[in-house]
Parts: sequence; C-alpha cells; structure tokens
Amino acid sequence: MLIIRIMKSQKSLVMILLLIVALDATGQKIKKGWNFGPLPAISYNSDQGFQYGALCDIFYFGDGSKFPEYVHKFNVEVSRYTKGSGVYHFFYDSKYLLKGIRATVDVSYLTDKMMDFYGYNGYNAIYDEYKGASYYKIDRRLMRATADFQGKLGGNFGWAAGIGYYKYNIGTVKLDQYLGEDNLYNEYVNTGLINTDEATGGTRVELKLGVVHDTRNHEADPSHGFWSEAILIGTTDYLKFSLVHRGYIPVAKEKLTFAYRLAYQGGLAGEQPFYMMQNLSSLYMSQITNEGLGGINSLRGVLRNRVVGAGVAWANLELRYRFWDFKFLGQNWYLALNPFLDAGRVIQYYKKAEMETAPLTPHTSSSSTDYKPEKETLHMSAGLGIKAIMNRNFIISAEWGKPFDQRDGKSGLNIGLNFIF
Repeated sequence: MLIIRIMKSQKSLVMILLLIVALDATGQKIKKGWNFGPLPAISYNSDQGFQYGALCDIFYFGDGSKFPEYVHKFNVEVSRYTKGSGVYHFFYDSKYLLKGIRATVDVSYLTDKMMDFYGYNGYNAIYDEYKGASYYKIDRRLMRATADFQGKLGGNFGWAAGIGYYKYNIGTVKLDQYLGEDNLYNEYVNTGLINTDEATGGTRVELKLGVVHDTRNHEADPSHGFWSEAILIGTTDYLKFSLVHRGYIPVAKEKLTFAYRLAYQGGLAGEQPFYMMQNLSSLYMSQITNEGLGGINSLRGVLRNRVVGAGVAWANLELRYRFWDFKFLGQNWYLALNPFLDAGRVIQYYKKAEMETAPLTPHTSSSSTDYKPEKETLHMSAGLGIKAIMNRNFIISAEWGKPFDQRDGKSGLNIGLNFIF
C-alpha cells in the first residue's frame, strides 16, 4: 500500500505518478470474470528507507449477475523497506465460498523497525516533539492470522464469529544510528509500566462472537444505509467489547453522501498485555493494519497510535462528493472528494495511577524536573481526501489531515486503498 506520513520527526519524500492518458468510452457497465487492480508500493522516509514492492486487488465477478458485488475478492501485498521493515499480506473475502456464510481471512507478517509507541492514555502520556527520532519508537514484528464468519439471523440481522492469532516480538530500536539513545519503551520497562513478562511480546488467540445489522446498498462504496456491529472479544486472560455504528445518508442521490462512524472498544474483565491494547477489532479490515487511534484508520493526521488505552471511543464524520464519472481502460471509474472531521479519546485508563508516580524523563522543552501527566481530552483532526473508484470496489485513496492540537503532531498524508469505513 502506498502510504506517506509527513511529520516533524520523519522527513518523507515520495514521488507518485498517477497517469491517466485516455478515456475508454466503450467500457462495459457490467463486469464479468476476473478483474485486477495492480499498483506499485513505493515510498521513502529517512527512518525506514525506500519502500519497494507491489500490491494487487483481485476480484472475481462470475457471470456479472451480482455486479457490483463480487463473488471472490483477494488482496495481496509484498513490500520491503531498504532498512529492513516489511509487509507480507494476504486477504480473502467471499459470501459464496461457504453456503449462507461469509468468510473473511487475513494472513499477514508485518515488521516495523520504527513502530510508534507514545505510551498510555492519550494526553496522560506527554508528547515532547524535541525528543530524539527514536524516543517514541520500538522494533516490532507481528505474525497475524484471522478468520471471521458471518451468517443470517433474519431480516437485516446476522451473527458473527471469528478467531485471531497474534504473535508479537518487541524490543528497542535496533538501527545502528539510534543505539544508546533515550527511549520511552525502555523507561516504561524500567519503571514497571510495562510488565517484564510481556516486555518482549507474546502470543494471544482471541475469539469473537457478536451480532451485526446491515442495510447498506453497497459495501465498499455505500451511498445509503447503516451498519452496526456489537462484538465480544476474549482470551483466557481478558474480555473486551467492541461497538461500531456506521451510517450513510444521501444528501443528493448518488452525488453527495454524509457518512459517519461512531465506535467504542473497551475492557470488561481481566487485563490485556500492553501490546494488544492498540489492536482494534474489526470483522472486515479495510486497511492492512487496524491499530490505535491516530493514523490512517481512525484519527487521520494524528500521530500513529497516539491514543492507546484500556478503552477508547472515536467518531469520523465526512462528506463524499462524487464529481466526475468516466471510463478508463474498459473500467467504470469516478472521482470523489471527502472532507472530514475526526475525534477520539481514551475513556478507560490503563495503569493511570502508576503513570502518575513513575520516575519518567521530564520534558526537554520544559524547565520542570518532574514528569506530570496531562489531562486527557478529545484528540481532533480535520482534512480532505480524494478517491478514484473503479467498479465501485477498487478504491485508490489520498487523504491529508491536520490535528487541532500540536501534542498530536503536525499533519499526515496517507495514500492507499479504500474508504476507512
């Protein structure tokens, strides 16, 4: 996936050529058989180096009788960074593999030598922009395999069940230029804010069970309808609850839609290890990662994983304006703009009392010798996106967002696939 993050601590330089040289007026309206949407995965940032690789959305429409709904969908990405990070991703989704049951499968191996870690509880964990480039980073490798299933209960209601396997390997940043630098993760381990038995990662198997309600007219690109899901997620160690409601309200038929998402995830019993808290449950992942508040999936423009706690709530509001329909390479395309407003916060704290007394390094930008957690409030951002949508299923997305508070970073630009909800 093409992803660019522009922040003060990370200089990004990406040259993207998106060339549309001709329009094909003879393209089919109904798609049949196999359709492929290949893209290069190319980017650069000073911490990870150049990204190189490829991704592809693959759709099978059968005889076209179900179009724009697909019979089978695959997404594959293989990409690497010159400094060692990598993405190896396979995704499959179908309502027709198993009779009467929708099956969604994800298998991914994700390595990140500069993974963001800003501590717990949002603003309670102070962000100091003057810290070194690796202070808010960890080295993380994640092996993830999930399988989710949905079936009918009656009307627009359905059941959902699934299983997820997560294996984390975590440590300090190992890049040579950052060895020996101060690091927040090390401070959390040394002060007990990260338990020693989970400091280097671990393995968890999560089970899911819940109900869904779906009245959308189209899944990947809805213009009216609603989707709600209430899911219990648990292991032998903890139980948490996820509630998500999405709405798509037509303002001007197919031209303008008001879309919103209201979501909550929080703990009901037990305590999650620190590395699982940023994992946001989803029955269908529109992006390769679905982690933390902040970044491409939740609070666009806010620092990635800036808002992590035992329980979080967030909202996304946007207008989707379809302004140009055309044919290209025999495919049905249109362009859309989506101005947006995002907001979220921690509402269930993790080790808050320990954070208030932990002897952490003070602000470098302050004369104070004490680390004093700040009050958690809403983290907000706003911005603009543009989409190029093929056959109402393959969606190329570019979104730029800016946070309202400098404690959440400067701004972020993300280029990838799909609407975030």
